[in-house]
Amino acid sequence: MSNDAAIVLRRAAAADAAAVADVWLRSFAAALPTVVRPRSDDEVRDYIRDVVLPFRDTWVAESAGGGGVVGMMVLDDSLLSQLYLAPEWRGRGIGDRFVALAKERSPAGLALWTFQVNKPAHRFYERHGFVAAEFTNGSGNEEREPDVRYVWQP
Repeated sequence: MSNDAAIVLRRAAAADAAAVADVWLRSFAAALPTVVRPRSDDEVRDYIRDVVLPFRDTWVAESAGGGGVVGMMVLDDSLLSQLYLAPEWRGRGIGDRFVALAKERSPAGLALWTFQVNKPAHRFYERHGFVAAEFTNGSGNEEREPDVRYVWQP
């Protein structure tokens, strides 16, 4: 279904691990084709199953029309550490709903990192009131890819 009302945002469960990893892998590949991932697909799947879902505030967007998990978001206090959508589900308001949820759960403010090459993400976050606060050469991330820290203050 293409209607975002048919999307339910809910906390991720252990049983969602494979679907969350699939969304993450497909989204990363589509949005960041020039960024070299330091972990294999299997390592990403293991990390999501063994670390992200059990120990992080992880949310999923699930298609009520039987499409399964189509997006994921991870919050770490005031850090929006991950937000990925299945490529075919981009542009349907799901990311907007995730950001609204993140702001609701962290009303004092949020921060996030995104790669400098990810211009669509910059436009998306700026549209939601985030401001670029810091640019790095990438030496602080696993990918060694220049990034930018965005902040949102209410």
